Amino acid sequence: MEIEIGSDKKQKNLEESLYDFTFVGDPQLSPDGSYVVYVKKMINENKEYTSNLVIVNRDTGIEHDWTYASGEKKDHSPRWSPDGKTIAFVSNRSGENQIWLISTDGGEARQLSDLKSSVSAPVWKPDGSSLLVLSKDTKEKEEGRKPLVVTDLHYKADGSGFLDNTYSQVVLIEVTSGEKRIEWLTDAPFNHSSPNWSPDGQSIAYVRDRYEEQGSYMRTDIFIQGLNEGSEPEQLNHEGGSFSTPNWSPDGKKLSFIGHNFEHEGATLNKIWTVDMEKQEFTCLTEEVDLECSDVLISDMHWGGASPGAMWNKNGDGLYFLASKEGNTGVYFVAKDCTVRQITGGDRHHYAFHYLPGVNEAAVAISDPLNIGDIYTLSFHGDRVNEQCLSQSNADVLESLDLSTPEMFTYAGKDGLEIQSWLMKPKDFKEDQEYPLILEIHGGPHMMYGNSFMHEFQLLAAKGYVVLYTNPRGSQGYGQEFVNGCRGDYGGGDYEDLMAGVDAALNKYAFIDEAQLFVTGGSYGGFMTNWIVGKTDRFKAAVTQRSISNWQSFYGVSDIGYFFTKWEVGSDLDENPDKLWHHSPLKYVDQIETPLLILHSENDYRCPIEQGEQLYVALKHRGKETMFVRFPDSDHNLSRSGHPELRVERLKHLGNWFDNYLEGRQ
Repeated sequence: MEIEIGSDKKQKNLEESLYDFTFVGDPQLSPDGSYVVYVKKMINENKEYTSNLVIVNRDTGIEHDWTYASGEKKDHSPRWSPDGKTIAFVSNRSGENQIWLISTDGGEARQLSDLKSSVSAPVWKPDGSSLLVLSKDTKEKEEGRKPLVVTDLHYKADGSGFLDNTYSQVVLIEVTSGEKRIEWLTDAPFNHSSPNWSPDGQSIAYVRDRYEEQGSYMRTDIFIQGLNEGSEPEQLNHEGGSFSTPNWSPDGKKLSFIGHNFEHEGATLNKIWTVDMEKQEFTCLTEEVDLECSDVLISDMHWGGASPGAMWNKNGDGLYFLASKEGNTGVYFVAKDCTVRQITGGDRHHYAFHYLPGVNEAAVAISDPLNIGDIYTLSFHGDRVNEQCLSQSNADVLESLDLSTPEMFTYAGKDGLEIQSWLMKPKDFKEDQEYPLILEIHGGPHMMYGNSFMHEFQLLAAKGYVVLYTNPRGSQGYGQEFVNGCRGDYGGGDYEDLMAGVDAALNKYAFIDEAQLFVTGGSYGGFMTNWIVGKTDRFKAAVTQRSISNWQSFYGVSDIGYFFTKWEVGSDLDENPDKLWHHSPLKYVDQIETPLLILHSENDYRCPIEQGEQLYVALKHRGKETMFVRFPDSDHNLSRSGHPELRVERLKHLGNWFDNYLEGRQ
């Protein structure tokens, strides 16, 4: 089927344009700054993801596919050797993810690691002689059918499934020696992440979780460990916080890291920290700025690779990092005197970042509402930044589409709180006509919508809908008080903010048909969609995705339910189960008259499918208008990283449900 997109452009069914998109990320500058390697991810003719490495010469702008995409092969996580002659990367070309090496002079890649479990996160030793990687310690599998014996509170995780009491450990792999020497540097029964070398190569830093300690949900600690015989791991932080991505200063005397001490539980802003290891002095460099020091901007298109954390400049007197503010993410710099300034920005989404202090340059991946994402380099000259675009990843396919440009506006929410929002006009827009509106509600809830490409929004606009998306209280990007604003009050002020947004759009834009309003959202946005249809009949139809309907059961079935309910709703089953039921949309199912489509993934362990099942049965049993669509082999991230065919099917069901309730539909 073809649909008209503008007066002279045609595009096949827009849901299936997903198959034509290219996704780029994880850019890495070569040691001398003359080249950039990045990952290009596509969907092949079999509708499977595949990815390969691309190298760009910055002087000529010429790029080469350094590895080649074929079948279901996925090459990713490229890292230059210190001398710039070799790239280490992760690939599944041997069946399991392992480390491979390829010369920057060309030739075939060779496999370096052959561990029993998958390998990830390669980091070169400063002298280029070895790599740090992460891999799980293994267990011999018992033959025959065996039950899963569970003894830990944290026994499953969305995207991973049921946990098997194996843990991600830091492993050293020799590169230059003739023998393939492998040494497991950690063995504690905890997951390890973000390994990093000291400048002299004599010590490593890493992050270790402590999930199983009661009350330590989501807690992670920073460790350093000498590599001399007999050296023991040393925990640097003493308070129980959430800390990540340690980076050594150039002189090896300090570490930077990102995190917080859970002052507002899961709604606490991430900040930039340093620790003087000799003096054991901790400094929060961003304590005085009300800023989220990470990328929390939502998109259903791109990916960036692992976060680099806060990266030291050459002199060791400041750090570069990504931060999120008012619907945008950009590169920021914090000096040792705690002054913070924005380096790059605009109405854009910087979703990957790699800074190289030796050349004082960075490679970034940037998206905006009309561009899925491309690779750029940044050259810093004091307060001036030179920006160079190295890729045109989707120029042809985007040229074939008539995309809608969002218009930002603000309105007064509950109690006069200023709320930022965006509105997208439908295709072939005419000022003197009226159009239906779809309200989109983001998940988290402590994330934000903003200036990034959203395929789902463009699809709905192309189908003739006005698309409204907004950041109600509880969203990131507007300071600590704002992001904390919905905790303990789910369905209160946040609900009023959303309804005020619809009212503001109706007052501002005369072309919206007030009789044809629709609503959808996923995760927290799915909860809010369920809540809305139980509180008002103003929407003609709704689609709830990967949602929460019953906080009482969510407490025990979600991989995070046993702490998230207390953090966000303000109680748990032991303390006040009535409060959980009061905030459960299922309580108000008798009041739901809006036709409701329920989309849910069968392997969703974050918002398990029983949440959708309860709501569907309750509605169907009462003769309400509803439909339940279950997506096999999919988890909570179906809309972002799920199987391409199922992502397309999700979009089709979403659009068709709304189309079915349009008045005057041909």
